[in-house]
Amino acid sequence: MKAVKILMQDMMTYPFFDQFESPSEDELVGLDRPIRVMIVEDHPLMTQGLRRVVEVEDSLEIVAEVDNGDDAVRTAKRQNPDVILMDINLPGKNGLQATREIKSDPDSENISIIVLTAYNDDEQLFHALRAGASAYYPKDVRPSELLPAIHAVATNRCVIHDEIMSKSQAFRWLIRQLETFSVLGDATEEMFTPLSPREMEILSLITRGASNKEIARSLEISRQTVKNHMSSVLRKLGVEDRTQAAVLALRRGWVRLEDTSK
Repeated sequence: MKAVKILMQDMMTYPFFDQFESPSEDELVGLDRPIRVMIVEDHPLMTQGLRRVVEVEDSLEIVAEVDNGDDAVRTAKRQNPDVILMDINLPGKNGLQATREIKSDPDSENISIIVLTAYNDDEQLFHALRAGASAYYPKDVRPSELLPAIHAVATNRCVIHDEIMSKSQAFRWLIRQLETFSVLGDATEEMFTPLSPREMEILSLITRGASNKEIARSLEISRQTVKNHMSSVLRKLGVEDRTQAAVLALRRGWVRLEDTSK
């Protein structure tokens, strides 16, 4: 229970919980104009597919398309869309980092974000909502599911497992997950940037299968320094070996699958 209390205190600093400052349920009304949609996706075919889905409805209009997390943050402030379709696995900032930054900025905090990912599990959904997203879907989501979700989040709702919820209902869902997931090793650590830049470099090389010797040569540091950083990475991520660290990095979007083939 003490751990849950600490997590609750930490979670209240995250963007999702600021959304309770939004209009009350009684104040919510449908928009009298097309819903402005922004697509954040680095794969052209996926972008094209999302564009086709959105364009079939006259009530939706695409106002921007970007292919990385850094541009997503900048463009969100400039274009002020109603809804962002956000890939999780992006160059630069990953989708969760971009989501949190957008939702933490007073100039863009009212934007609703739907996170799209190759992974479909409750833990990823938990982290997406915690970052400030209003919904989370796998990339193979059907248009018949995605389109209602866009309309729902545009009017201050959340969507969890295809169920449209109020923000207060989504809050209760998040609280129930606290006893299911070990969300943080240390409640004071940043969820989506737990490692230093150097540790992230090493983790990226690990996912490519590099040995300590190869990492040392690539980064021009000693093998002992690599070992020290590796120990820190394992400790911060709460895993036992480099394989588990690599899998976690890929699942969370800290390292892109494409990067591992370089």
